[in-house]
Amino acid sequence: MAVKNRGIKRASEATSKQSKKAKIVQAESQSESEVSSQEESDASSESSSDELDQSEDELDQSEDQLDQSADELDQSEDGLDGSDDEDKENITDPNKKSSKEQHAEQRKMLAERKLKRKSGIQVQQIKSLWERLRVNKPTPAKEIRDKLSNEIWELSKDCIPDLVMKHDSSRVVQTLVKYSSKERRDLIVRSLRGSFYVLATSAYGKYLMIKLLHYGSKESRGLIVDELHGKLRKLMRHREGAYVVEDLFVLYSNAEQKQQMIREFWGAEYAVFKESGKGKSVLDIVNESTEKKQLILTNLSGTITASVEKGSTGFQILHAAMKEYVSILVSDLDQYDTQIREFEELLGEQFAELVHTREGSEVACWLIAIANAKERRNLMRSLKKHGKELIKNEYGNLVLITLFLTVDDTVSLHKNFDNELFTPELLPEVLQEKFSRRPLLYLLKGLDGKYFNPLVKKELLKYEELAYKKTSKKPQEQRRAELVEKALPQVYKNLLEVIKVDENAFVNQVLSANLGAQTLAELILTPSANEEINTTLRPKLIDVIFNSVIKGDVLEDYHLLNKIPFISRLIKLLTHGNEFKFDSEKKKLTQLKSETPLPGTGKEFSIRVLDEIVENGKLADWCTGQGSFIVLSVYEVLETSKETEKLKELKKHLKKIKKQLADDKGNKGAQIILKILN
Repeated sequence: MAVKNRGIKRASEATSKQSKKAKIVQAESQSESEVSSQEESDASSESSSDELDQSEDELDQSEDQLDQSADELDQSEDGLDGSDDEDKENITDPNKKSSKEQHAEQRKMLAERKLKRKSGIQVQQIKSLWERLRVNKPTPAKEIRDKLSNEIWELSKDCIPDLVMKHDSSRVVQTLVKYSSKERRDLIVRSLRGSFYVLATSAYGKYLMIKLLHYGSKESRGLIVDELHGKLRKLMRHREGAYVVEDLFVLYSNAEQKQQMIREFWGAEYAVFKESGKGKSVLDIVNESTEKKQLILTNLSGTITASVEKGSTGFQILHAAMKEYVSILVSDLDQYDTQIREFEELLGEQFAELVHTREGSEVACWLIAIANAKERRNLMRSLKKHGKELIKNEYGNLVLITLFLTVDDTVSLHKNFDNELFTPELLPEVLQEKFSRRPLLYLLKGLDGKYFNPLVKKELLKYEELAYKKTSKKPQEQRRAELVEKALPQVYKNLLEVIKVDENAFVNQVLSANLGAQTLAELILTPSANEEINTTLRPKLIDVIFNSVIKGDVLEDYHLLNKIPFISRLIKLLTHGNEFKFDSEKKKLTQLKSETPLPGTGKEFSIRVLDEIVENGKLADWCTGQGSFIVLSVYEVLETSKETEKLKELKKHLKKIKKQLADDKGNKGAQIILKILN
């Protein structure tokens, strides 16, 4: 029995050794097959290396793949070697090359193949020169740079088309364009005629196209634009080409060329014939015939959908195309209701990418106006996380105002935007920046002509009218009043929090800025039914302004009255409050009876200013410079309100400094006061 078992064991060991030898032979065969396959792949990659290469390293990706293949071979050998030391000794091939030798041989083969390519020798020489030219630290002297550029040009001028489609040699041509003369750039552009579309769609060629547009002459750009004419719609659907079209539209086209580029999106007729549709708007064209209307709608919709799906939603040229499309849809809301809903759904989470351009913000405002209640909630959610950028943007702030104008759900509006935008961190900027403050000013003053020019106001009223045709129901004044009552307590509390943390920072950032002081005036003079605002919050803010402006030495250069032109205007507005208004026709201050006086402003503030100036013996100082207009305003308020006792007191002290007023002939405020006293 034991003999039989030993026989079985020997047979098993023999079978195991044969199996191991078979595995080794198979592994070697597989490794050799991989190397062979890799060499064939390298050979085929010569014609398409521009698609494979994305590294800035000068070695092709095929070289890295050969390295990987060699490493895999080593790992295979190591695994087999470690499995059975006795078998390793029995099967070692003395003629087999080591991994290091194989790797060196592969590198050599790759270098030889590179040299055998078209213009291979020139490329190697050019790249050697380019390495010296592109150095930034330290930057080569102009003489050295020019010399290197000339040497590169002499080597490359006859093979430019062969260089531009590969990632490393394309960068050589880009550098050459950057440092060359106008004449040489024009030669490069002419040598590439017929290849601009291919360059625009190439992963590496597109960068050269952008360089040619940036550094090229007007004539060179004209050649590029003419050759790409009729192909823009196709380029916009291409992931790489879209970037070239966007740069061409935004940076290098005049108004007429931009219109021509947009007309290409209307259809083949307008892409082939440059003059077709020239001077007409898209509405003019679609109104000519139903057939043209349907064709243009189909073409615009197809281009927009494909571009959005490719990730080009943020492009300005696409926003311009969207504007054309939406202008047709809003011309007949009932007929195009289905297309409107589909377009809203298409943009979805990408809606926020529209708001940073003029055309995009118009599209966004239109869509908000014609959206139903559910769609508006979705749009608000999409914009909420971009609220800080939205309010600061030149065009984005108009989108926010359109929401305030059209959305009936003021509770959702407040939660989504007021809580995000009127925070202690953001408020100082919101109060003083030109565009950031406009949404707050709308809440405080409506579409006041002081802050909204006629064109902007007209556009916003257009969206409001459209919204009431479609979805909005709540009266506009009621909507704004609800928003103000929700926003004001938050604005006051957060602003006072900013002051509490660092009052000097508030004075330097907000009160010392003309726009900031103006916005503060509007905030304080906005009536509110909120008891906390009237009794606590507004008086606290007025105290900060009073302490910063009225107290202190008005003769010092650093005093706010002498530094900030609008400060005197702010103090005058606080002395008037909502009780008084200057009548331009009568040239005098008149008292208003319709409004309930705002606590801390108007006559109350004027008396407070008078007491501070007179009791501290500063009246003479205040009657010089801008301070004289503050004294004059206090005098007019006391006179108009028939505050006899305080007016007599002021007159008495003014008469004591009559000579000083008479001597200050260059001060208009002082001369008006003197005239009143006489």
